[in-house]
Amino acid sequence: MSDALKHECGIALVRLLKPLEYYKEKYGTAFYGIQKMYLMMEKQHNRGQDGAGFASIKLDVDPGQRYISRVRSNHSQPIQDVFKQINERISEELKEHPELGDNMKELKTNIPYVGELFLGHVRYGTFGKNSIESVHPFLRQSNWMHRNLILAGNFNMTNVKELFENLVELGQHPKEMADTVTVMEKIGHFLDKEVMQLYQDCKAEGYSKRDASPVIAERLDITKILARSAKNLDGGYAMAGLLGHGDAFVFRDPAGIRPAYFYQDDEVVVVASERPVIQTVFNVPFDSVQEIDPGNALIIKKNGKVTMNQILEPTVKKACSFERIYFSRGSDAEIYQERKDLGKLILPAVLKAIDSDTDNTVFSYIPNTAETSFYGLVEAAQDFLNQRKNNYILENRNTLTADTLQELLAVKIRTEKVAIKDAKLRTFITEDSSRDDLVAHVYDVTYGVIKPEDNLVIIDDSIVRGTTLKMSIIKMMDRLKPKRIVIVSSAPQIRYPDCYGIDMAKLEGLVAFRAALALLKERNMYHIVDEVYVKCKAQENYKDTDVVNYVTAIYDQFTQEEISDKIAEMLSSPEINAEVKIIFQTVEDLHKACPKNLGDWYFTGDYPTPGGNRVVNRAFMNFYEGKDARAY
Repeated sequence: MSDALKHECGIALVRLLKPLEYYKEKYGTAFYGIQKMYLMMEKQHNRGQDGAGFASIKLDVDPGQRYISRVRSNHSQPIQDVFKQINERISEELKEHPELGDNMKELKTNIPYVGELFLGHVRYGTFGKNSIESVHPFLRQSNWMHRNLILAGNFNMTNVKELFENLVELGQHPKEMADTVTVMEKIGHFLDKEVMQLYQDCKAEGYSKRDASPVIAERLDITKILARSAKNLDGGYAMAGLLGHGDAFVFRDPAGIRPAYFYQDDEVVVVASERPVIQTVFNVPFDSVQEIDPGNALIIKKNGKVTMNQILEPTVKKACSFERIYFSRGSDAEIYQERKDLGKLILPAVLKAIDSDTDNTVFSYIPNTAETSFYGLVEAAQDFLNQRKNNYILENRNTLTADTLQELLAVKIRTEKVAIKDAKLRTFITEDSSRDDLVAHVYDVTYGVIKPEDNLVIIDDSIVRGTTLKMSIIKMMDRLKPKRIVIVSSAPQIRYPDCYGIDMAKLEGLVAFRAALALLKERNMYHIVDEVYVKCKAQENYKDTDVVNYVTAIYDQFTQEEISDKIAEMLSSPEINAEVKIIFQTVEDLHKACPKNLGDWYFTGDYPTPGGNRVVNRAFMNFYEGKDARAY
């Protein structure tokens, strides 16, 4: 994706099922869990580089001994900073007490972070808040072991205000109106109620206060707590929680918007936001890693029992398709094939744009994350060329000579690496001032591979705002002096804001929206904008379930090709000599390529939760009223 676009968060959870002595003997280290957590978080650094956090719990410790450890960082390389702090602390303790190295009981008692249960998190700050207080995991503390709650997640709630007000109605005083805080406090509230009820039950059964504690831990019903906590949640989420005594859970939203995968054997239970992370770190096959079902929670009890329990009734599965197009690592076997298919399926539109002249066309890609779709596009182009060769041979089989045949077979699809990203320059450009001048030099081009009669086809993951295309890529490609520049998006036109964890909150930032507005003005249809505003405004105080997405009317007047052509016109500058065309994937072909991830609300406006319609209408009203504000 050439436009900078942030995506919220990755989670990693490890539960060791054997005593620490087992890992020391088999793997040569008592820090096996910590080492695996480092690898799992590092393998998900693509999901968040604004902050990272790590928490651990020691099981079965004596009163007075610290059993929860947590470290967080918002440094420029937060994962490395987190584990640097952990390693330095462990090294200091071992330097002072080297005898602990071979005594697992004393090691666990005296050295922080050494335990059986671990939770890690990497984050992007969607709201731009990157203070250390915003970094997960969050911790809700109590002197009752069972009431300590550690929470981290990949989520965004559309109804934070409602959730906040619910807590106030319960008599709480939340410290801030943020979704993580409100969700944690809501779970914490029902956790407290469940613990107190179990305590009363134990008391009635004759248990002493001290003896009641392990009974409460055994009887604690995580499913019940989550079901009561989740009743009013509206959003996309995969949230992981640890309880102080050793229970753990990972809970996924009913539409399966945000991803979560797990693996279990007799040594560990592991959860991550991406399947190949688990495959690589634990060296297990594809089929051994399972997806947590939408609306379900993977629950790991202190005794090691693992169950998948339904918390909310699953809805139609709308897993985020951007995970497949861009966000998740392409090393997943399914995602790799899906991205290739995205490239293959868009070839017919590319052939139309270049008049099927593959002989005078160079194919390339930008940025590197578009490489897999590029392979699919080129394979499809080569199949097209081979079919053309076959037809020629069949039609001219009686007159073909060896030289003619050799010349024909030598014709290939032309591919070149024409754009190279200057990573150092990219990290330098952090301020808005003078950005336009600097961004034009983010990419270098490869000179001497394009002829004046050539089409230059460049495939990108997606086009969101179009800023980098306009200010950098198209200008740089034009320096190669092609006849035509064809920018291909392997994703459809992004027309609507996201509210489930991707940093796309404002309509006016989307180039497809600006293009539709421009067409409405040109064709004297701008009154539709006023009409949509009136309809949105009339719904302002409706319940979310009653709100309709009227913003779709902005696009209904035009074909996809009309909007694409207008985007190409808007992103071209007067000094560009080449003809510029922009092609987008169709929603239908997106679904063919990614049949398991049908979440497409940013393309279609079909939001999977009621809160989505409220968000898109609020985003439109903010635009209309000139408010520079987020819609959620």
